[in-house]
Amino acid sequence: MLNIKRIYGNPADDDGYRILVDRIWPRGVSKERAELDRWAKTEVTPTTDLRKWFAHDPAKFDEFKARYIEQLDSRPEAARFADDVRNLLRDTNVTLLYAARNPRVNHAVILRDWLLEKWRCR
Repeated sequence: MLNIKRIYGNPADDDGYRILVDRIWPRGVSKERAELDRWAKTEVTPTTDLRKWFAHDPAKFDEFKARYIEQLDSRPEAARFADDVRNLLRDTNVTLLYAARNPRVNHAVILRDWLLEKWRCR
C-alpha cells in the first residue's frame, strides 16, 4: 500500500519503506527520529521556484498541481523513482513523508496521485 504521512507523526510498523519527499529537511526532526529509508531530495520534489511561488496557498493549489505534474512528467529521475516505489510495493508498504501542515494541500498528495495514475496507464 502506498501511503502519505506527515513526518512529525511517530513512525509506525505498517509504514514500511519510509521516503521523505521534501527538498528541505523538516525543522525539529532528527535523522534518528525520522527513521527514513530514503530522502528523495531532488528526484520528485517541486523546484525551489515552484515551491516558493506556491507558498502553501490553497488558492494556488490547482495551478500548483498542474505545474508540479508537468515537472514530474518531464523528469527522468521522477520516472525512475516511480519504478523504484512500484518495485518496493511488491514486498512492503511505502510511506511518502512530508512536512507541510495541511494534509490536503501539499505536494505529497499530488505525488501519490501521480504515481498511482502513472502505474494505471502502463
